[in-house]
Amino acid sequence: MKTRYVTEMGMGTDVHGRDYTLAAERAVFDAIHHSSLHFFAPLGKTADDMFIDLLIGVPEPDKVDADRVAAALPYGTVSITVQKGGLEIPADDGNDA
Repeated sequence: MKTRYVTEMGMGTDVHGRDYTLAAERAVFDAIHHSSLHFFAPLGKTADDMFIDLLIGVPEPDKVDADRVAAALPYGTVSITVQKGGLEIPADDGNDA
């Protein structure tokens, strides 16, 4: 049985490229740099023992390289779900998001 100990959120963007994988990697980087986990040693565990359920929301989920995004996490066993979400803001001329 898994028990949730931490919930963290991050935001990532690719302002001009519409690279959803890059935006997701940036969101993961943003999220993991907002926390410091000190409870592993008292539990007799290491960071590699944790299970991470990663949820990514982007406008076009099929354009995300989920393995590349999961690899952005330095520890643990990662389960990733990519679903429709996120936001695109078109440029005035419509050439980029």
